[in-house]
Amino acid sequence: MVDKAQKGQRCLLSLLIGLLEGCSGGLLTTVGPDYVAPEPLTSKKWQTPQLEPLKAHAANPKDLQGWWQQFNDPELSRFLSAAQRVSSSVAEARARIEEARAGMVSAQAQGLPRLDTQVDMLRARTTFGTPPFDWTRYQAGLQANWEVDLFGGIARQKEAARGQLESRHANWHDARVALAVEVANAYVDFRYCALLMEINEKDARSRQASSKLVDLAGQAGLRPPAEVALATASFLESEENLMRQQGLCDRSIKGLVALTGLSEAEVRSRLKSKSSSLAHLPDPPPFKLKGLPIETILQRPDVAAAEQQVAEASARIGVEEARRYPRLSLTGNITPQLQSVSGMSALSPYAAGAQMASTYFANTWSFGPTLTMPIFDAGKRLADVEAAQIQFEAAKTRFQSTVRTAVKEVEVALIRLKTAAERWPTASDALKGYEQNFRATDQLYRAGFGNLLELEQARRQALNARRTLAELEQERVAAWIALYRAAGGGWQDPEGQQPALPLRDDPKNPLTGQKS
Repeated sequence: MVDKAQKGQRCLLSLLIGLLEGCSGGLLTTVGPDYVAPEPLTSKKWQTPQLEPLKAHAANPKDLQGWWQQFNDPELSRFLSAAQRVSSSVAEARARIEEARAGMVSAQAQGLPRLDTQVDMLRARTTFGTPPFDWTRYQAGLQANWEVDLFGGIARQKEAARGQLESRHANWHDARVALAVEVANAYVDFRYCALLMEINEKDARSRQASSKLVDLAGQAGLRPPAEVALATASFLESEENLMRQQGLCDRSIKGLVALTGLSEAEVRSRLKSKSSSLAHLPDPPPFKLKGLPIETILQRPDVAAAEQQVAEASARIGVEEARRYPRLSLTGNITPQLQSVSGMSALSPYAAGAQMASTYFANTWSFGPTLTMPIFDAGKRLADVEAAQIQFEAAKTRFQSTVRTAVKEVEVALIRLKTAAERWPTASDALKGYEQNFRATDQLYRAGFGNLLELEQARRQALNARRTLAELEQERVAAWIALYRAAGGGWQDPEGQQPALPLRDDPKNPLTGQKS
């Protein structure tokens, strides 16, 4: 008999511990579908041929964490860090994480007992046509309420909260990566603008020298006035191009100021400190996507966020389904009271006018279960379940759409890199030919055997070829950045600062939003 009693006590204790810990499912059963991660619908290999690079990327996220470091540009790293600190999109994503974390705490609390306490004091004076008597009451109450998760509604609520938290965390990473790419593109655009400025300055100096020579020859009667006017107009045109390009560069600086939150004076100072290399674009090393499309796409934060949204929507079905079943709650309270009554002579016929004072102590308690059973709601609960199922199907569709968009971005970036690499030799050879033609035409003109129209045409052809090569170089760097972003490139602060998100120290803590 003793053994049976001990076994019964152990069973009861195990049941209570399991309930307090919040079991992985309901006490009786867990309604709703168990989540199964959707399979990304992608091709088995990349459709765009890739050039053989110096090194290959094997679809490892760690290989893409420090992509900006391959620029070997400390000023870019400083701009990136400054932008992360002042970005509204990053701050909003961080705030949404904290909201989801609060929702996770609320979901965790639903499966645990709730305790409330109340302390009050009441003092009153009462009379029945006789001298009054005073009544004082001191009361302290402790109330407890515990909803037992019979059908897994609370467990599904925890799953939904966890999916939302992880989705928000992935969106935060995506916001930081997107901002880093935006700043990097803005910085490269300024460097490209500075390169065009250098080309235009050289062209303006060349046209100015030609204009002076033609003007001197015209004054000596060796050149007709039409050629003098044409040379002057050509020089003025180069000056106008130079001023227009300077305006574009100033606009690029304004963009960096807006992104980083730094003062314009500081931005210009940092850019001037690299004046020797501003007219040269970065030369990041090429790489090849060695991993399969699925391996590459699944490491993107936006795809991870979409997948967690599917998990959240799946759990919401179980939450709504559980509301169609009975709910069991255990409630109880303990309320001790201390009462003091003085001046009882008017109410006591035996007191004979004597003043009396009495003190009483009382203690009340109650405990019992409450079973709530839905009977009739005109189909509302069933409609809520159907709505949750529709949201789940929509989340799966969004996930596949995000996957397709991710694949498209990778393929487009690969095409941009491949096209830029293939065009480079042709554009470089074309520039050499136009420059040789311009030098030869210039020598003939200076020797008196050519005309100014041919010289200006050769000059414009060489200038356009230089601009085309610079534009192609800028396109190659921009495509490189786009490919790293599309392949799941991550973000870590290049200055070694802590992330702006206040993460918890314990990686196993379910409230951190990180998987252990």
